[in-house]
Amino acid sequence: MYPEIFYRIALQYLEDYKSGALKEMLRLSGSATAIFEDPEKWRKQVNKKVQQKPLPRITEEIRRVVEKELAMMESQGISYCFCTDGSYPYRLHSCTDAPLGFYYRGNADIFQHQHCIAMVGTRDATEYGRQCVRKVVRELQEADVVTISGLAYGIDTEVHSRSVEYDIPTVAVMGCGFSTIYPYQNQSLAQRILESGGALVSEYPYYTAPDRNNFPRRNRIIAGMSDAVLVVETGYKGGSIITAHIAQSYNRDVFAMPGSLFDGTHDGCHNLIHKNIAALVSSGQEIINLMNWEKTAAPRQMQLFADLDATEQRIVSLLREETVLSIDQLAERLTELSPSSLAGQLLGLELKGVIEARPGKSYAIVR
Repeated sequence: MYPEIFYRIALQYLEDYKSGALKEMLRLSGSATAIFEDPEKWRKQVNKKVQQKPLPRITEEIRRVVEKELAMMESQGISYCFCTDGSYPYRLHSCTDAPLGFYYRGNADIFQHQHCIAMVGTRDATEYGRQCVRKVVRELQEADVVTISGLAYGIDTEVHSRSVEYDIPTVAVMGCGFSTIYPYQNQSLAQRILESGGALVSEYPYYTAPDRNNFPRRNRIIAGMSDAVLVVETGYKGGSIITAHIAQSYNRDVFAMPGSLFDGTHDGCHNLIHKNIAALVSSGQEIINLMNWEKTAAPRQMQLFADLDATEQRIVSLLREETVLSIDQLAERLTELSPSSLAGQLLGLELKGVIEARPGKSYAIVR
């Protein structure tokens, strides 16, 4: 028997089960520990839907790797954010390919921030592209935002640097483990991000090298943690275009900045705008207006959340995790409530303006 954190880390080394199956097993079991120690909670229901799989077990190799990983986490001040944790970014719950968990250093509170925007672009940034970043980040100070980018050369570096300069928390999502800050030249920037209340994030184990295949994959986290993605400067191909398309598939807002027609540095932005994937913006204020991010008093919904009782808060928490749930799905998870009691709770939350009914007897939080 190992602690829960051991089993959480071990899940990523199970080659026989894909992420979707592991999430279903976790839902049925209630914990990573139970997936390994009490398989009767999940295997009959999961194995009805997928090919029969061997029961997950802690092999000697997995034990050795996980123990080494945990030792490095403790020595380096690295935490692990799991999908059942309250600190797990609620926006990621609506992304089917979101990671079960990720490693991080820094301020986990900003994962739940009300306004999050990803800003991405080419590694070969021009001075014009850097000026665009400086202008947008400076103007976004008015909206109380968190910026998200990938800590790469060029536009990413400019986003994080200007966010620190303008006292905006920023999240750097890395394509390697914490043993390496890539690129090396951004080591001091990574430290400034942490010191200014930001965070470094990676889904990869500590000693994972910055392999080129890791970076397109990490882009789904950049997009998934955000309300919107701004493509500042890019050619036709590259990670920024991948991130924009992922964001669109997640129903996130996508914006792009215009540039010269003659040097190719904004061809990707122009193409996103032309295909109606991205809306053209030229300032941070335009983004604030389009996203309705004007600074105001606390939203009515957030004020209402503070007045909810324990059962109402649990319903809201479930809807935050899954975005939309049918009344039958809610009943499966709230077994202590009778059907009539659950219906009454849902009606009460509707009347308070916290949730709304959707087609198919489903419910979602009012945005």
